[in-house]
Amino acid sequence: MTSINLRQQAMSGITRANPAWVKLLGLCPLLAVSNSLANALGLALASTLVLVGSNVTVAALRTFIPGFARLPLFMLIIASFTTCAVLLLEAYAFGLYAKIALFVQIIVTNCMILARVEQFASQQAIHWALLDALATALGFALALIGLGLVRELLATGSIGGGLASLFGPVAASWHLQLLPHGAQFPIAALPPGAFIVAGLLLGIGTAVQQRLSTKHNPKGSVDEPG
Repeated sequence: MTSINLRQQAMSGITRANPAWVKLLGLCPLLAVSNSLANALGLALASTLVLVGSNVTVAALRTFIPGFARLPLFMLIIASFTTCAVLLLEAYAFGLYAKIALFVQIIVTNCMILARVEQFASQQAIHWALLDALATALGFALALIGLGLVRELLATGSIGGGLASLFGPVAASWHLQLLPHGAQFPIAALPPGAFIVAGLLLGIGTAVQQRLSTKHNPKGSVDEPG
């Protein structure tokens, strides 16, 4: 890959090929866990560990994996890193793990991870697979954390209320009250609120992207005759 392709690959996972907002992959955990910043950040970190570990491992072993066993071995590798993520959360952030346990355990079935392993890591060198994993994980994390921030703010009027369950007692002071009491919308923390807030954010993001695209490529522009 050239340096231009390298930058394009890195940015595509965050912008035009964002796994959550563009490809709409991994929506089940995205909507279920993003009712708070702490929950969203915990799942984002776990997903990053699994995606990076799986991509790098598959890229390193790609020449040794027989074609007939490709998908089973990919799933086995992803499941191994998912188990590592589960054990780490259980050991160091059990309070948070108790809240998001189901959605950490089913990372192994996240089609975002399997898609990157199959479509990219299995065909590229280790460093390109690592870059792709980091870019894809960052794009998913931004979507997850952004949704978690908005939903927690709307539902409670504050952000960071549960970060102590992830970072320990030192994070207790990171809680910020941003909206006055009585200005909350509790529905934002409920399943219907997940769909409503996600739809609004997706619509806003699409509108901004189209506006920028129109600005850089105005319709009706033609080349001047030579």
